[in-house]
Amino acid sequence: MKAFAAFFDAIDATTATNEKVAALVAYFHAAPSADAAWAAALLLGRRPKRLVKTTDLRLWGAESAGVPPWLFEECYAQAGDLAETIALLIPEDAEGGDGEQPRRDLPTDSLAWWVESQLLPLAGMPTDAQRAALLEAWRSLRGSARFVFNKLLTGGFRVGVSDGLVVRALAQISGLPPDTIQHRLMGQWEPSPAWYSALLQPVDAADQWSRPYPFFLAHPLTGEPDALGAVQDWQIEWKWDGIRCQLVKRNGRILLWSRGEELLVGRFPEVEASAEWLPDGTVLDGELLAWRDGVPMPFTALQRRINRKVVGRTLLREVPCHVLVYDCLETEGRDVREAPLHSRRALAESVLALLPSGASIGLSPVVAVDSWQEVASVREASRSQQAEGLMLKRRTSAYGVGRKVGDWWKWKIDPFRVDAVLVYAQAGHGRRAGLYTDYTFAIWAGDALVPFAKAYSGLTDSEIREVDRFIRANTLEKFGPVRTVKPELVFELAFEGIQRSPRHKSGIAVRFPRIARWRRDKTAAEADRLDSVRALIPE
Repeated sequence: MKAFAAFFDAIDATTATNEKVAALVAYFHAAPSADAAWAAALLLGRRPKRLVKTTDLRLWGAESAGVPPWLFEECYAQAGDLAETIALLIPEDAEGGDGEQPRRDLPTDSLAWWVESQLLPLAGMPTDAQRAALLEAWRSLRGSARFVFNKLLTGGFRVGVSDGLVVRALAQISGLPPDTIQHRLMGQWEPSPAWYSALLQPVDAADQWSRPYPFFLAHPLTGEPDALGAVQDWQIEWKWDGIRCQLVKRNGRILLWSRGEELLVGRFPEVEASAEWLPDGTVLDGELLAWRDGVPMPFTALQRRINRKVVGRTLLREVPCHVLVYDCLETEGRDVREAPLHSRRALAESVLALLPSGASIGLSPVVAVDSWQEVASVREASRSQQAEGLMLKRRTSAYGVGRKVGDWWKWKIDPFRVDAVLVYAQAGHGRRAGLYTDYTFAIWAGDALVPFAKAYSGLTDSEIREVDRFIRANTLEKFGPVRTVKPELVFELAFEGIQRSPRHKSGIAVRFPRIARWRRDKTAAEADRLDSVRALIPE
């Protein structure tokens, strides 16, 4: 754990990409394979979920630190991070350990040992056993090692390296191309010495059959599309509001993978039934959508299906799903990603022509346009198609890995915008601890303000401090950590989607709300009204 904590500190101390990669390479070179496997898993986001109740952690943290619970809570409110609060409050010279060898008969410096023997078993322990184990661990660890342990314990472990940097470091160690490493990291795997060794070995196609390819991603288009050259050189598609996925059929089996590397097998039986008609050795890239009568349903409908591992007849009937195919990545077992897009599109068409009428898999349509002006006009109609905008793909482009500037662009429609009044506030966490940064906004329903949306981002640091001062000076009521604020400040909120929701007091739910700007030019009375906001809901 000490070695991993030192590596964590090295990463945290720099913003330079090359220095981070060098630290990664150094750690992977020096670490035993079991530790390297767990380090890779943790850095790639495969960290344990919260293993112990937060209330218990706070109580035991106060006990171990020798402070009353009220003082612990005050410190927690200022630090904004439970792992950091516990790490800082427990004395370094706490009785029971010297920070070097908490248990003489066990390899206590091993990251793998700490994760497998000390962290993961906590989930199945009785409360008293959890308490005893944690008090001993906290006494045994010091400084950064204790902090990292706590971050893993709370499920909040994050470090300033992207998946791409981890892949780059592993590629450097193995001598393999980065896309090979990235491909191997997709799918289901468990960190172990055997897995780590196989990750770095030369390519063996025998164990690759179930895995999808790394997804190729688009960059947002910020300027005008006519700067891209002739419109005829580009394939224009709808940017659907669903789940990006790859449909894999190999060895007679069908696998549906999300972009988040989650295997969705069994959750969408109508799609899998249609995929039975696909030839073996086929991989298709597309969008999973809730789909009825040939048109997409709102994303909230799809949400009803996403986390259901067992889907009943009623849900299948109410929320049928469909995959719209963008691309063909493999045909007859042959990787065709290097072929130009127009060729891969033709392959996708030929493969999908084998499916019967009414299949739950189809081809995402290409938007026929003759000019960039026409593209812009079509984009404005995106919401009528239940789309988020347009995708612009160079017809000669290969299917790459990750984000590559120049070949694929996403041109989303402008967000919805509503002026709303700040009515509630709550303190933030992390670097914003001690400042009121979590806001609830309301709009007018008759003569009353009705809560409409929450937002946490969009203001500058100076604006946050200014709003914080206003909140403290204009608090009307306190409900635990929440303050009711004098309704005077107006902010423009931007959001991507809107629909009716009986679960919300306003009767409206919005997607991805954020603060677009502080409307200092408006009074609370000039904020938007519920009737006008309802008019934004697509019919």
